Amino acid sequence: MNISKEKFKHDFIEQLMTRRAKSVKEASDWDKYATLGSLVRGYLARNWVKTNLKYCNTDSKQVYYFSMEFLMGRLLENHLINMNMLDICKEGLDELGINLEDVLNVEKDQGLGNGGLGRLAACFLDSMASIGIPGHGCGIRYKRGFFEQKIIDGYQVEMPEKWLEEENIWEIKHPEKAVEVRFWGGVKAVKADGRLEFFHENYEPVLAVPYDTPIVGFKNNTVNTLRLWSAEPIRKNFDFNLFNKGDYLKAMEYNYLVESISELLYPNDSHPEGKLLRLKQEYFLVSAGLQSIVRSYKKSDKSIKDFAEHVAIHINDTHPSLAIPELMRILMDEEKLGWEKAWNITTKVISYTNHTIMSEAMEKWPIDMLKSLLPRIYMIIYEINERLCSAIWKKYPGEWDRVARMAIIADGYVKMTYLSIVGSHSVNGVAKIHSDLLKDEVLRDFAQFYPDRFNNKTNGITHRRWLIQSNPELTELISDSIGDAWIKHPRMLRKLLELRTDKAFLDRIFEIKQNNKKRLVDYVGKNYSIELNIDSIFDIQAKRLHEYKRQLLNILHIMHLYNMLIENPQSNIHPRTFIFGAKAAPGYSVAKKIIKLINTVADKINNDIRVKDKLKVVFIENYSVSLAQLLIPAANVSEQISTVTKEASGTGNMKFMMNGAITVATLDGANIEMLEEMGRENIITFGLEKDEVLELYSNMSYRPKDIYNRDVRIKRVVDQLTNEFLPACRDEFAEIRDLLLMDNEPYFILKDFGAYLNAHEIVETLYRDKYSWQRMSASNIACSGRFSSDETIREYSGDIWKVKSTLI
Repeated sequence: MNISKEKFKHDFIEQLMTRRAKSVKEASDWDKYATLGSLVRGYLARNWVKTNLKYCNTDSKQVYYFSMEFLMGRLLENHLINMNMLDICKEGLDELGINLEDVLNVEKDQGLGNGGLGRLAACFLDSMASIGIPGHGCGIRYKRGFFEQKIIDGYQVEMPEKWLEEENIWEIKHPEKAVEVRFWGGVKAVKADGRLEFFHENYEPVLAVPYDTPIVGFKNNTVNTLRLWSAEPIRKNFDFNLFNKGDYLKAMEYNYLVESISELLYPNDSHPEGKLLRLKQEYFLVSAGLQSIVRSYKKSDKSIKDFAEHVAIHINDTHPSLAIPELMRILMDEEKLGWEKAWNITTKVISYTNHTIMSEAMEKWPIDMLKSLLPRIYMIIYEINERLCSAIWKKYPGEWDRVARMAIIADGYVKMTYLSIVGSHSVNGVAKIHSDLLKDEVLRDFAQFYPDRFNNKTNGITHRRWLIQSNPELTELISDSIGDAWIKHPRMLRKLLELRTDKAFLDRIFEIKQNNKKRLVDYVGKNYSIELNIDSIFDIQAKRLHEYKRQLLNILHIMHLYNMLIENPQSNIHPRTFIFGAKAAPGYSVAKKIIKLINTVADKINNDIRVKDKLKVVFIENYSVSLAQLLIPAANVSEQISTVTKEASGTGNMKFMMNGAITVATLDGANIEMLEEMGRENIITFGLEKDEVLELYSNMSYRPKDIYNRDVRIKRVVDQLTNEFLPACRDEFAEIRDLLLMDNEPYFILKDFGAYLNAHEIVETLYRDKYSWQRMSASNIACSGRFSSDETIREYSGDIWKVKSTLI
């Protein structure tokens, strides 16, 4: 964007006066942030309109990416970078006596996601805009995000998340584009003109109102859209007749039930009410989104029969899988197409990404619940299932077991993973090992039935946020060393491999890492009053808290290191700082207990003066995108230690890699492809491999007590969970101890413990050789371009969506 510094300053002062009625001297940081954000949104609005017009005028095929999560992080700095305005803005504000960093820190992370699923969606939107793909996001405008995490006495306490407490300067509300979503009621079948037509009666209506957020491409004048839907009552006021009769609560009930749909990300679904609300959210999202897409498409006067030629709809995991029967409903009930034509269009339009092989994570809904809440949708799913079972029987006559295994409706549930596969033309995994496991193990029946439908698209991350924005010093060094063409062509980062023996270059990488560590040291000192040793190895595990991600393995290793230091205070262990960032789902008691364990161990170690400079443990509260941008550039070591076969891909591993951290990794998810890209000498791997894990699952032969009894290191740390070694009541961690020693414990914590200790001994040995470590760091950075989401989106666009870039 070509705006002079003087024009920017003039516009900022004018905007501040007209919008906030304040001078620069009177304005608060919030006033400055709101003014700057509104100004930037005004600057990009012209390109936003032009982009939409271009898509319409060139008849571009458009992609709609449906996801329950979009973990966007803060947007202001990202927009300034992509609009090429960051330097002008910084200089202009500086001349007005305003520190840009202070203004940027006012912005709250948008509370629209929880973990990797939502961050992947955000990276994909950024890449689609930056490489010119006509692609838009479709999600829910949650008034409250996942939750705000507080750590009180070591326990996770969930507080209401308030990202919308202040004005959201990026969104534009479009009440004129609202649509109606219908729940409950019944279905009446009427024969008309020789065909059976279905009418939804006595339903409960909900108004879905869209709020649009701009997604700015990198220096290309493209602005795509993230459309978020808010649930609002159609009857704006409660029933005064009921109120006057004294039944105020009943009068307000409708409003409350409607607004709860977009109130909270991931309601606790451990009880029926939570499950019902979750199902409502999922249908609300797809119904509102699809109605809007079809309505927009029909304005172009194109035939609905050509819908698949102009629209691609992608469902991110199974949460939006009701898009399949909902599109069928629209095509049949509203557009009057027959089943075969509607099904042909639906399967050509919709594609599906699977994100898990864990059977317990594969979504399914009780038949009675879905049938009652969505009667017409259930009828369509029932027919899809009947036709599927008939086709399976025809292909495999007599194989009743196969029919039962593949049925969408079975055992009292509607299985959403199966619906997603059957109703899509493409099913992709998100790393090679994950995709192979889907085809060969978890979904083998479907892969055999649809041999051309399954494929792999390894996840990616946007280097604009995770390198350019998060690590500007490293970005500058890279561009000074190899030019800046890598920004648009990230695979060109490999040119850095030529500098692996340049000591001046390696010294500068070390200096930049130390500067980033200093920022984190200052943050931890200010917020936690913990003094960190900047020369220690910063070892970071930052991700959702789940047993399979094995934060527990990490903390048991830390307890072992502590034991070694206490036994031999003069031992030549290189100082270590272990940092965790993680949230546990509110209903996940074991995960929350692991958080308590981490904080309890931290409390013991950090208050022991015997290990003051040698060992520290920090749990960063309320982990978020913005905190990730602080943590990841400061990491020397990245912990990617999931139980093999459990992590679909991971994207945190790629972010740490791109910022020069060395990965301690199991051969799981995208860790394998990272190893292949940069060579085994630049990553530290350990533990069981896929075939060993599958064999242990198959023969049920894992006996962790045997390992406990023969390895004194393991016995010691496991016993310390319950022998009053830790500053907690004796039974506080009894559940964790019992789980570790349980036959066939599914995450193999003790089985991998010895190998994990060996991996960390390698870390220490390598870190002591400064230039060996820096060469590994440089190699990680150089090879990370392969994992840019730009590369991933090019593969999606060409192989699945059949969409071309609109950039010339």
